[in-house]
Amino acid sequence: MPAVDVQQLDAPIVQAGMGGISGHELAAAVSGAGGLGTIAGVGVDIAGEIAAARELSDRPIAVNLLLPFLRPGDADAASHADAIVTFWGEPRRLAAGTWIHQCGSVQEAKAAAAAGADAVIAQGVEAGGHVRGTTRVLELLERVRAAVNIPVLAAGAIVDADGVRAALDAGAAAAVVGTRFLLSDESRAHADYKRRCIDARETLLTELFGLAWPDAPHRVIPNAATRRWLRGDPRGPGWIRAANRLTAPLARRIPPAVQERVAKTQRAGQPFLGPRPPSASDPPNLVDSGPLYAGVGVARIGDVRPAAGLVAALTP
Repeated sequence: MPAVDVQQLDAPIVQAGMGGISGHELAAAVSGAGGLGTIAGVGVDIAGEIAAARELSDRPIAVNLLLPFLRPGDADAASHADAIVTFWGEPRRLAAGTWIHQCGSVQEAKAAAAAGADAVIAQGVEAGGHVRGTTRVLELLERVRAAVNIPVLAAGAIVDADGVRAALDAGAAAAVVGTRFLLSDESRAHADYKRRCIDARETLLTELFGLAWPDAPHRVIPNAATRRWLRGDPRGPGWIRAANRLTAPLARRIPPAVQERVAKTQRAGQPFLGPRPPSASDPPNLVDSGPLYAGVGVARIGDVRPAAGLVAALTP
């Protein structure tokens, strides 16, 4: 029996692990309300974040790890959470306990199941942030459920109780929600990022913000950087994407503290743009030069609320 049974949550809501956005405050609030909160584990003190979450809630907590960006010690630190969610790469178990892998295809879901995953997330192309596949969420959910014998969660443009109900009715064990929790009081997103999301009416699927993470499509709302660089190919200029591929090995070796300093100097007019979204501690320039991740459901969100209230509102 896994440490966390995603089919037995008090509320069938899993908060997505959003890099730079979902820390211990948000994860603890979601878990305390009966869902499963997730700490984004890239470039942070994972042990410290888990400890801080434990101070706020005694309910299960998950940690999200991006496989291309694993650092020595990340998996061991994350093993002290109640669940590990992995994404983007060949599925593999990193520690004992509950392991959930987010997938963009049936093939990837089958590989995760074969590798011993306790559950998989079927991520639809409607999702915000980095998008693994090309299939709409309910269609992918149906295909994955037919292919594996483990619980399947659904992710992509789920922002209200109707969306959660549709996913559950289609057989999902739970709904994975990102953008709606980005617009929560506990989210670490920059205040201007939140305001832009509330005003947003469209999203773009691009590869523009690919420094250190090339060939990785991501869904964002428009800003000055997208208006400057996405005048032709929505993926971004071919020469920028090629340069991102060539420099990725070096860019990934840059210490996180240096990456953070460089990101804060980023400007919309420069061609090499990183994947770090603007957080509350970042300067305002990053709102127009960094990725404003959001799913297609962002147009249906009109406010910022406490996370616990969102869990209640999302639960059918």
